[in-house]
Amino acid sequence: MRKDFEKELSPEVRERMKKNLVYVGIFSIVMLFAGFTSAYIVSMGDSFWLKFPLPEEFWISTTVIVLSSVFLQLGVFFIKKGKLSKLKVFISLALLFGLLFIWFQFKGYGALIDKGAHAVNNHIIVTDGRYGDYYLIKYRGNFIEVDGNRFMMGGKDLTDSEMKGLQQFMSQFEGLERGAQPTVSNYGDDFILYLNNSPLGLIGGKLKTTEGKELEYTDLLRLSQLAVNIRDKRGDFFVRGEYGKDFTLYFKGKELQYVNRELQLDGRKLDKYLQNRAMESADTATSYLYLITFVHLLHILVAIIYLIRLVIRSYSREFTSHENLSLRVGAIFWHFLGLLWIYLLLFLLFIH
Repeated sequence: MRKDFEKELSPEVRERMKKNLVYVGIFSIVMLFAGFTSAYIVSMGDSFWLKFPLPEEFWISTTVIVLSSVFLQLGVFFIKKGKLSKLKVFISLALLFGLLFIWFQFKGYGALIDKGAHAVNNHIIVTDGRYGDYYLIKYRGNFIEVDGNRFMMGGKDLTDSEMKGLQQFMSQFEGLERGAQPTVSNYGDDFILYLNNSPLGLIGGKLKTTEGKELEYTDLLRLSQLAVNIRDKRGDFFVRGEYGKDFTLYFKGKELQYVNRELQLDGRKLDKYLQNRAMESADTATSYLYLITFVHLLHILVAIIYLIRLVIRSYSREFTSHENLSLRVGAIFWHFLGLLWIYLLLFLLFIH
């Protein structure tokens, strides 16, 4: 019924109708992302905001989607010349590079996860099981120190073998169940735990205080949380890396300094209220990063399905120099998605 109706319309009217539908869709998407980016800026206004470089896979994907757009436009150019064989080549390349864009996007998400930047609202600053709040660890007579996400001893970073040994020792305290006292091995020769600055002894395979008491549940819970943090090489921040180099924290658009495991603003230690706010703040910036890029990726996936249909139709010889409207409107939408990604990347680059 619909096809019969369209056949009755003149080519000019059909073209105008289809292009208008595409433009309405484009306008809707523009308004959607305008809302996202506006919400991003508003949320950043009075919050603690984490900033870090975007993964290089996002930059590679940008090049890929630009090339895909170029290939698709070349396909449109050649079909207008009646060169169907070249259309097949370039539209296939456009599809291939579109799929590569999706692959690099997911590679970028993987890089973010490896960096400790997750989609869910993690806290920015480690609070549960933070090294030094309750527990210290002595390794072969020297206390292990933490500065940011660096685990050190004597002012020097732990070697890979030392860090691995620490993780193996602490792994026996992961996932402690309520009321369960861990059976501890490899204790005393290399590693000794200190709770509230007092060394813990090992009696009958159980950790006990200097008064001979077993650890309470809250102490065991904190020990388990510390073990997880050490497993993930997490010191003071959830995101991995060195503060000021791999990531930085901002408040009201001002960069915070990090000195002696404390945040400072303009060279002054944050007051108690702001310090508590910083400890409780979720990593909203990273959540927005995932939201904005993933919603764009969903639109790309829908467009990929349409591209697949166009490829099939090109190999079925349905396109000619005069009958190629669906190809041209598909190209308009694909170019828009490419430009939208460039805008989002630049927005995140200068804001995030």
